[in-house]
Amino acid sequence: MAASSQEQRFRTLIELGIALSAERNHNRLMEKILLGAKSMTNADGGTLYLITDNKDGLKFEIMLNDTLDVAMGGTTGKPIPFPPLRLHDDEGNPNHKNVSSYCALSGTTVNIADAYDVDKFDFTGTKAFDAKTGYRSKSFLTVPLKNYENEVIGVLQLINARDKKNNVVAFGPDITPLIEALASQAAVALDNQRLIEAQKHLFKSFIQVIAGSIDAKSPYTGGHCNRVPTITFMLAEAACKSTEGPFADFMLTEEEWYELEVSAGLHDCGKVVTPEYIVDKATKLETIYNRIHEVRMRFEVLKRDAVVDYLQGVIAGEQPEPELKAAMDARLAQLDEDFAFIAECNVGGEFMAPERVERMKQIAETTWVRTLDDQLGLSIDEMRRRRPDEPKPPVVEKLLGDKPWHVVPHEVALDLEQYDAEGFNMRPCENKYNLGEIYNLGIGRGTLTAEDRFKINEHITQTILMLKALPFPKNLTRVAEWAGGHHEKMDGTGYPKGLKRDDMSIPARMMAVADIFEALTAADRPYKKPKTLSESLKIMSFMVKDRHIDPELWELFLHSGVWKTYAEQYLRPEQIDEVDINNYLPKPAVPA
Repeated sequence: MAASSQEQRFRTLIELGIALSAERNHNRLMEKILLGAKSMTNADGGTLYLITDNKDGLKFEIMLNDTLDVAMGGTTGKPIPFPPLRLHDDEGNPNHKNVSSYCALSGTTVNIADAYDVDKFDFTGTKAFDAKTGYRSKSFLTVPLKNYENEVIGVLQLINARDKKNNVVAFGPDITPLIEALASQAAVALDNQRLIEAQKHLFKSFIQVIAGSIDAKSPYTGGHCNRVPTITFMLAEAACKSTEGPFADFMLTEEEWYELEVSAGLHDCGKVVTPEYIVDKATKLETIYNRIHEVRMRFEVLKRDAVVDYLQGVIAGEQPEPELKAAMDARLAQLDEDFAFIAECNVGGEFMAPERVERMKQIAETTWVRTLDDQLGLSIDEMRRRRPDEPKPPVVEKLLGDKPWHVVPHEVALDLEQYDAEGFNMRPCENKYNLGEIYNLGIGRGTLTAEDRFKINEHITQTILMLKALPFPKNLTRVAEWAGGHHEKMDGTGYPKGLKRDDMSIPARMMAVADIFEALTAADRPYKKPKTLSESLKIMSFMVKDRHIDPELWELFLHSGVWKTYAEQYLRPEQIDEVDINNYLPKPAVPA
C-alpha cells in the first residue's frame, strides 16, 4: 500500500512538472504549485510567498486552508491583506525568528512536527491566530524555491499534514524530497515566466521608445504613435464585446492582444527613415530650410540693379530725370508684385491653376547677373551633382530655374524585385528628389512633389520590411500584416499593396480606422486647425461611402461610442461638439 501511495506521488510530481512547464498565466501557475503540494502531502493549508522586487521581503501570493475555508490570492480575486514578511530588521539584521524568512535567507528546508513545541522560531503570531479562530496549527513544512542560479525566489509553506483518517500528523521524511523536487520545478517555471514577462516588458518599452522618438522627430506627428494604439484597442474591445452582428464571433486571446499591442505600437516604425524636412515640408521650396530666402535675395539684386540703372541714367543725362525715376519706380513696383506672387505660390495655400503656373514661368524668365562662384563652399554630396564645365561668373541666370544639379538621384538603386516579392503596388520615382524651383513652385496642391510624396508614403513599406526582418516568435507572426495595412482602402486604391477589404484581417482594418480618426482630430499639427468631432465623423462617413473605410467597423465605431470615449480623454474641449451618430450611419435601403 505504501509503495502504491509513493508511486502515486511520483506520478503526481511528473504530471505537475508537465503542467507547470506549460502554464503561462501567473496566477494559475502559483495555484497549481500550491494545490499540487497540498495534494501530494494531504496538507490542510498552505501559503506561497515570492521574494519582493527589492529582495527584502516575502510577499503573500496565495493562501489556502480547507478547514477554515480560506482561499485568497491567485485566481480567487481576493487580495491578501497581510504586508510582506520582512527578511531584515531596521538595523539590517537577518530575520531568523520567522520560519519562512529563515527558509528564504538560508535556502534550507524546515520541517516542524509541532509549532507549539519549538523554541528556534517565533510562532507568536500563529498562536494568536489559532486562539482567535479556534484552529490548531501544528505541523509545518517550509521549502525554498530556487531558480537555476540557486537563488531563492520564493517560499512554499504547507501546514498540517493529514493521514488517511484526517488526523494531523508530521510531514514524513519520505515526502520532503518530493516537495523539494516540486519546489525546484516550480521555481524554474516561475523564473521562466518572469523572464518571459521581463522580455515582454523590455520589448514594450522599446516599442514606446521607438514611437516616442518618431513623434519627437516632428511636431506634425505629435503623439500619433501612442494615440493610434489607444483607438485600436478601444475598437477591438468593442468588437470582442459584441454579441450580435458581424463581430459576434470575434475574440482575441491573451496572446493575440499582445500581438495587437505590438502591431499598433510599431505601425509607423518606418518613419524613422523619413527625413524631418520632408515630413515637415510647410512650403514648396522648403528643404532643410525655406529656399524662398534665396529667391528673395535675387529680387533684391534686381531692385538694386533698377536703382543703379536709374542713377547711371541720371549721370549720363541721356533721358530726363523724371522719366528715369518713373521707370525705376515702375520696375520696383513690378518686382515687388512679382515676388509677392512667387511667395504666395510657395505657401501652397491656393490651387495652382494653369494661368498661375504660366505667370510663374514668365517671372522665372527674368534674368539677373551672378558674379560669385556658386561651387564654392559646397558639400561633397552637392559637388557630385555639379559639372566641371559649368560657366564661370559673371553669369546671366534666370530668376527661377530647374537646374541639372537640382535633381538628386537615388544613392542606391531601389530593389524593385523586393517590391514585387512583397506585393507593393507603389513604385519609386525616377529620382530620389527634385529640388527644381519651377518644378516645386508649380505643385498643383499642397507643398509636396511626387518624390516627396513617395518618400513619405515609403514609411509604410519600410515598416513592413523592418517588421518582417525581425525574428518574431510564433505568437507574433502577424505583426507585419496588422501594422502594415493602415493605409490600405477597402476598394483597393490604398497603398502599399492595393489590398481590398477581403484581403485584410480585421485588426488591420481596425488600425486603418484608428489612424484616420486620430489624424483628423489631432490638435498638435501646426499645419492645420484641429477639427471638431462632427467634422471628423462627417469626413469619415464620406470615406465609408467611397469604400475607403470598412463599413462594418464604422458602424461598430459609432454605436460602441469609441469616438466619444476617445474624445473625452484626448480632444480639446472646443473640439467636442454635439454629435448625432445617425447623421453618419448608412441610410437604410428604401423598398422598391
